[in-house]
Amino acid sequence: MGNDVVDVMKARVARGELPGLVTLVARGEETQVDVIGKMGFGDERPMRRDTLFRIASLTKPITAVAVMMLAEDGAFSLDEPVDRLLPELAEPRVLRNIDGPLDDTVPADRPITVEDLLTFRMGLGLITEPSYNPPYPIVEKPRELNLVLAEPDPRTPHEPDEWMRRFGTLPLMDQPGTHWRYNPGSLLQGVLIARASGMPFADFLKRRLFDPLGMGDTGFHTALENTARIPRQYMTNFETGVLEEQPLSKAEQWTAAPPFPSGSSGLLSTVDDYHKFARMMLNRGAFGGMQLLPERTVEAMTVNHLTQDQIGSAGMLLDGRGWGYGLSVVDGRYGWEGGSGTVWFNDPSQDATAIALTQNTDFLFNGSATEFIELALKRP
Repeated sequence: MGNDVVDVMKARVARGELPGLVTLVARGEETQVDVIGKMGFGDERPMRRDTLFRIASLTKPITAVAVMMLAEDGAFSLDEPVDRLLPELAEPRVLRNIDGPLDDTVPADRPITVEDLLTFRMGLGLITEPSYNPPYPIVEKPRELNLVLAEPDPRTPHEPDEWMRRFGTLPLMDQPGTHWRYNPGSLLQGVLIARASGMPFADFLKRRLFDPLGMGDTGFHTALENTARIPRQYMTNFETGVLEEQPLSKAEQWTAAPPFPSGSSGLLSTVDDYHKFARMMLNRGAFGGMQLLPERTVEAMTVNHLTQDQIGSAGMLLDGRGWGYGLSVVDGRYGWEGGSGTVWFNDPSQDATAIALTQNTDFLFNGSATEFIELALKRP
């Protein structure tokens, strides 16, 4: 099972496109894991099945599941305005023009809801339209406030309440519910989870997801002895065309809990841990005799909630795909990619899962991730 895709990935490593990766392809009860290459260029340590990867945006589906758990608990409803728990977002104002001055605003037509955070239609996020010609004041201002709204590194230095105070000073780019804009929705979900549950976000994930699923290696930080399991991270320098090791997010930085645990991109995990999460989703919320989420909730998460216009205006990030709650939906499959070079998709029609974990951002942009998923989940 999956020998073709393994050969293709081995060839990419042999060509020096990435130092190594771990892949998993599962159908039903049959699972194949392949460990390919090294932990870094010029590093003789072999890649390992228990390698700890910065999974980046593969954090987002996990965060969305936690939100849905609290909704099932009755902590909030999806159509509820977020301002009861996130008062910093009460009475939002919206830029009259997305490229205009930050004080040229109009009142929002309606409040931001919990579902807006899940569908990334809260009104603020990355600008992906082809016509975007930076800098816009609304793009520059978060940087001045030391708010990390898109990149996983550097980690934000603020505690959640201070992060929210600063975030709440920003106007929205769009009226709530009208545009898909990537990333901040998941950051806000993490704060929402902490405030609704009355416990730190990391503790909620551990208690309600990681412990029940046996995801013992997954978290926002790890023990010092585990840092040898974290590979080097790479990305091409677009000015020089050279693949370079990234200076941020060194292994030793993952030994301390971050001030702001990012529900967008903050987790470390392994291929076997993430497979447990993926399997729970594929089993419609069931795992090991437990029903962690109702079937209807998983179904709601894994169907498209965007209009065709919203998909079209999302640009290259969605690339024509739909969006459910915290993950993309396309051709009966659902899953997502992480900017560090990670990818996961489930195909319920085949009872199948495909996961590939690397630490090379180019894996996403040179077609490798797409090629992996297409080969791994190729239908008969």
